[in-house]
Amino acid sequence: MKYQAYFIDLDGTLYRGKEKIPAASRFIKRLQDAQIPFLVLTNNTTQTPEVVANNLTQNYDMLIKPENVFTAALATASYLKDLNLGNKVYAIGELGLKQALLDQGFQFDDRQPDSVVVGLDWDVTYRKFETATLAIRSGAKFIGTNADTNLPNERGLVPGAGSVIALVERATQQRATYVGKPEPIMLQAALKRFGLTRDQAVMVGDNYNTDIMAGINAGVDTLLVYTGFSKPADIEKVAVKPTHQIHNLDEWDV
Repeated sequence: MKYQAYFIDLDGTLYRGKEKIPAASRFIKRLQDAQIPFLVLTNNTTQTPEVVANNLTQNYDMLIKPENVFTAALATASYLKDLNLGNKVYAIGELGLKQALLDQGFQFDDRQPDSVVVGLDWDVTYRKFETATLAIRSGAKFIGTNADTNLPNERGLVPGAGSVIALVERATQQRATYVGKPEPIMLQAALKRFGLTRDQAVMVGDNYNTDIMAGINAGVDTLLVYTGFSKPADIEKVAVKPTHQIHNLDEWDV
């Protein structure tokens, strides 16, 4: 099957932590040589596309440009723009999220925002939670960047965006609309960016629960690569299988 665009996960697919995956850099090179459009997708909303691209280029032997990076922050800003609720937003999050919102023309407002966007914030405070809660209870749209409850660092599994969002959900008694994987919104936004329909692209990833389910939920074909989280034994138990399964990206013909 020849696809017109590829959406590709990062950790576990293009690299493992700080470990390079040589087959992954060769895969990216093949896509570039064939001039096939691609986006690397990440639920990380703390970093800008420039930072993500620079990391891949400097540390993982992949010549990635910022325009090849699509974060949950970019997807959130795009989705919010499409909702057309107004341009006033209150955001809990880091630079990656705030820059994405500014780039889409949003203005930050902590008094009467049209929407509240909550993501991972290294310096989250009670005051931020209070402002978000009151705005949502007053009718502001409640958006969560991604549901990841934890993320790994050198000390272990620490709270992720989903944990921050959960507190606001509890305080407001409302569930956020989630954007990042495995929700379909992120892939729908990525398809829109390329002007493609869902049958023209494929989602590539190592984690069935996030990457592959994102594709399934969006009606996009999926390619599961066994270089990271999910194992063949895991996939034997799932009801909906990935469209394709491979052991490493060298096996895939673009």
